[in-house]
Amino acid sequence: MAAHPGMVRGRDGRGRTMFDAGIRQFRMALAMVLGRPINVRSAERLVDDALATLAEFGSPGEDVEQLLRGAAADPQMRTDLTNKALCRTAKRLAAKSPFYADHFAAARVDPAALTVENITAVPVTTKADLVERARDFLCSEPFLASRTTGTTGRPTEVWYSRYEERLWPALVALSQVLRGTVRTTDLVQFNISSRATGTAYAEMQVARLAGAAIRMVGLVPPAETLDLMAGTGPSAPTLMVTYPSYLGQLTRLARERGLGPADFRLRRINVGSEVLSPTLAEAAEKTFGAPVHDGYGMTEVTPVAGAICRQRHLHIDAGIGLVEVCDLDTGAPAAPGALGTIVATPFFPYRECMPLFRYDTRDLVRQLPDAPLTCEMANVPATSHILGKADHVLRTQDGPVTPREVIEVLDALPGACWPMRHRADVVDGRLHVEVAASSVPEASDIARHFAEAGLDATVDVVPGEGRELRRYRCDLVENSFASAGRAA
Repeated sequence: MAAHPGMVRGRDGRGRTMFDAGIRQFRMALAMVLGRPINVRSAERLVDDALATLAEFGSPGEDVEQLLRGAAADPQMRTDLTNKALCRTAKRLAAKSPFYADHFAAARVDPAALTVENITAVPVTTKADLVERARDFLCSEPFLASRTTGTTGRPTEVWYSRYEERLWPALVALSQVLRGTVRTTDLVQFNISSRATGTAYAEMQVARLAGAAIRMVGLVPPAETLDLMAGTGPSAPTLMVTYPSYLGQLTRLARERGLGPADFRLRRINVGSEVLSPTLAEAAEKTFGAPVHDGYGMTEVTPVAGAICRQRHLHIDAGIGLVEVCDLDTGAPAAPGALGTIVATPFFPYRECMPLFRYDTRDLVRQLPDAPLTCEMANVPATSHILGKADHVLRTQDGPVTPREVIEVLDALPGACWPMRHRADVVDGRLHVEVAASSVPEASDIARHFAEAGLDATVDVVPGEGRELRRYRCDLVENSFASAGRAA
């Protein structure tokens, strides 16, 4: 996201002039285009400039929203900038990363000659590579380690530098302040696993820079979180960050308590890291009175991230990194309409310490048809919504079935108790789904609901809570002495 003179119009409360702010914006934009390290302090001061502009004028400028959606809207300009960023990133990796020095040499590719046209000559980097040779990925002095939750396998540890952990929050805060996503009057409630240290640190810094308050709660028992959420006074949150499965628990509990929109102060709920169904999103919005926004991000490829438009496309900023969609079977670019896995390359200077090149996220999407987009984010490249993990695609006799397809049917069942505990497999060529009895009070005729969604399935309802059927991030409960029933 480039800066723009429209962001600051006048003199702020500390005597900084329009000229000073304009110079900061120009320097940051130039660093982005040339691929040079960004002056973090200047980026942080731009947040101050934006806050001052909003306080004085009430809006950041007429063209800021268009700017935030992508500075390089022209396809040829975008390709040229991407090719330069690829070469810059690859050359640095070849010089600083023992893993990539070996990786490029084994593939017999010249990092300085890489383009979007020939990048597939470089084999993808896998999670196994990252786990087995973690130290060989380091390219600068590490500062903060963040570990994945390991929901889909062995946890991965990723290191970030001091530069990264100052730069990313500044860029995010600038974008969110200009969009009005976060305000100085906000109280953010953070209900994410404490293992996600990178995300937690960044959220705290974004709140600090934006002048908001933040409450770091973690994944405590849902009843404790709901107690903190309820109310309309200044101690109740206005923004919330959590997982879909945890939001499902909160929605159920709030309904059981008879709570509704008038009992909360929330104006926005941000979720990610799991599949969010339209049914659960709608139920949460009706219960808490705030829109639910589903985003995309991944510890390993931060700051590559995406947003969901109103047509449910996933849009990822092409200026931060290259995102490819690779065919599940061949690894070649997926054809329009085909399923594929997201392969991401964060660009330097946005990623410095432990950058990854062509990292196979195993996040499943479908290539959109080869036609112009008509959504509100049409100038930002897009795929389908995240459909689950590529390793969880079920190949039935009628074709592949994605995790999202199964979850959306189950979440929409009458009386569904979110998150739905289930396991899906293929038996004799057909989709077979096991559902925990605790998730479906009305257990009859579930197969009919699958049939109505175009899925031929057999269904068994199994007794019990069903935690062994499906793990969710909400299962990473962080108990206090009180909630664990122990005396301090």
